[in-house]
Amino acid sequence: MDNSMVCLANATVCNGTSCLVPDSNFNAVLSTVLSAVLTILLALVMFSMGCNVELKKFLGHIKRPWGICVGFLCQFGIMPLTGFILSVAFDIMPIQAVVVLIMGCCPGGTASNILAYWVDGDMDLSVSMTTCSTLLALGMMPLCLLIYTKMWVDSGMIVIPYDNIGISLVALVVPVSLGMYVNHKWPQKAKIILKIGSITGALLIVLIAVVGGVLYQSAWIIQPRLWIIGTIFPIAGYSLGFFLARIAGQSWHRCRTVALETGMQNTQLCSTIVQLSFTPEELNLIFTFPLIYSIFQIIAAALFLAVYVVYKKYYRKNNVEFPEGRDNEPVPKSSF
Repeated sequence: MDNSMVCLANATVCNGTSCLVPDSNFNAVLSTVLSAVLTILLALVMFSMGCNVELKKFLGHIKRPWGICVGFLCQFGIMPLTGFILSVAFDIMPIQAVVVLIMGCCPGGTASNILAYWVDGDMDLSVSMTTCSTLLALGMMPLCLLIYTKMWVDSGMIVIPYDNIGISLVALVVPVSLGMYVNHKWPQKAKIILKIGSITGALLIVLIAVVGGVLYQSAWIIQPRLWIIGTIFPIAGYSLGFFLARIAGQSWHRCRTVALETGMQNTQLCSTIVQLSFTPEELNLIFTFPLIYSIFQIIAAALFLAVYVVYKKYYRKNNVEFPEGRDNEPVPKSSF
């Protein structure tokens, strides 16, 4: 019998109808290539976002960090607590609860800077919050995980990739710093770069979601409870971040900024921690959750953006003065 009629061309061992085909590493190679390409594109987008950041205002947030402190409370206070409450409320498996908490303890993602631009947020505050949350994550992530996961697992089994956090910090700070320099030296050219980068950034966010869905389509079959948590979690983060910022007396455009920084998590970092901390058998139960969160945080942010655009158009259509003044500074109230 001709084995070539039975076995695949890439089979390494053939014996009658029995063939041994080597494992395909196509997805691994594709994932590595796309990760490198997306990292470069994201750095270019962050460079364009930096073109909208003024050094004086940025340093102002560092010197008077009330907005950053509110964001810190939301990032490392509200999000881990929300993840803990959702895990207990839905009574999910311990290993799944740990992954939900890892997501809640991650710092803010750089996509929040792009979306903050589209909702007329405070870009100086957005960049300073992302930078500070990534830097503080080096200490706050282990602390939060120690507090919230000890009822399920030994926190020592969770591997924190400090090198990945450092790379994320460098990939954020360097492009934004260059953008700030361009904005200082050539403000007119910075505006052009900003327009191109903002559109590219929006497309990049969608591309990341699509690529993730294609690469890991075989892992979509997980418990419905994780789907529900992945849907509720980012929405809760956006909502609680917005209201806490408003209660703290922040202006409307800063409330929108804090909301996005709170709900928009660094899902790539979460995926890395999960892969480093669990066995292949355990990954089958949990690996898709960061991707689910990533997709629904984008969907929720898109709805948030749509509501804001409609709200802004309503004021323009009815010739009513928009509640926020020029350059997104709040308009002072009258005699009261």
